[in-house]
Amino acid sequence: MKSFFALLISVSFIIASAAKTGHVITFRSPSLYPESFTWDPKSHNFIIGGTRHQKLLSISESGVAETLISDTDLPDNSSFLGLAVDRRNNRLLACIHRIPTATHPSPFNALAAYDLKSRRRIFLTPLLDKNDQNPIATVTEIIHPAAANDVTVDSSGNAYVSNSDGDFIWKVNIDGEGSIFSRSEIFKSHPVDLTVDYHKCGLNGVVFISDGYLLVVQSNTGKLYKVNVNDGTAKTVNLSKDLTAGDGIAVRSDGVVLVVSQHKLYYIKSENDWDDGVVFDETTLDVEGFATAVVVGNRKRVYVLYGHLMEGIMGNGNREEFSIVEIEENEDKEDNIWLYVLVGFGLTYFLFWRFQMRRLVQNMDKRVA
Repeated sequence: MKSFFALLISVSFIIASAAKTGHVITFRSPSLYPESFTWDPKSHNFIIGGTRHQKLLSISESGVAETLISDTDLPDNSSFLGLAVDRRNNRLLACIHRIPTATHPSPFNALAAYDLKSRRRIFLTPLLDKNDQNPIATVTEIIHPAAANDVTVDSSGNAYVSNSDGDFIWKVNIDGEGSIFSRSEIFKSHPVDLTVDYHKCGLNGVVFISDGYLLVVQSNTGKLYKVNVNDGTAKTVNLSKDLTAGDGIAVRSDGVVLVVSQHKLYYIKSENDWDDGVVFDETTLDVEGFATAVVVGNRKRVYVLYGHLMEGIMGNGNREEFSIVEIEENEDKEDNIWLYVLVGFGLTYFLFWRFQMRRLVQNMDKRVA
């Protein structure tokens, strides 16, 4: 199978196309600098969390922003990162992270659950490296603390949170009990380019697939992993190319997986339950907008969040407007990928036949000699 995909790469060249934008939603919230968002199918609104404020906003499709939740009990200077809606239980799950600073030298990582009807917090679960550790103690090294980055939820209400600094995954059950779910060595088996500015960002976007596993992207290697939700075992998905600086991840109802980075939106498809996958399209994004998250809204419509995150991290901006932009897929490329598959299969068969014929001729020559 690996040789098949190697051959497939040689006959198919995916060229990133410029973003074909559809619906553009511009909303105002001074200095919010959001890192993540999610789609609430019940309210038909987006939910966005800020990195500078302890509040969650509801954004309508017309760009009207309303404060959904303001959690003033969270630690000072903490941020909302990954978000996910638990549709079965009408809950919002939110990753909370506070980076170490001179005034707050210890990091803080937690998962919060909020009831979407009452808008009250259900639980706040500290995410630790060891069960007996202090919630605000350093989780790994002091210079390289943990970071609760993204979250997804399975059909039973269990949440899975990626640790982008520690390269492992936490699990928080429906009652708010947290534990380390997967610390697979596979997550540390690929080389990291230490010259890129995102080399410390490991496991990032995570999504639950209904067949019983997670897909999680790793930013600093561009790899995609398949993780069994029963035992936490993991394997690397054999992709036709790496997902360079991959960040947020989402899955459409037709099974297509979307991975966003600052520069591109990747479209990926698999026909064997994600043992292998093909990147069949890439869309170039607005680099200045610094896309960090992707969601699927109504009718499989794909949206990316331009939260200008780097501007917020550098602390030199007071931006008031941010945007959610629909990215329209180049449908011809999805159709053409199967043409590439057929060509690849044909070439594989031809080369195998040629190899067999060469061996046959060599054997005949030996007998004649």
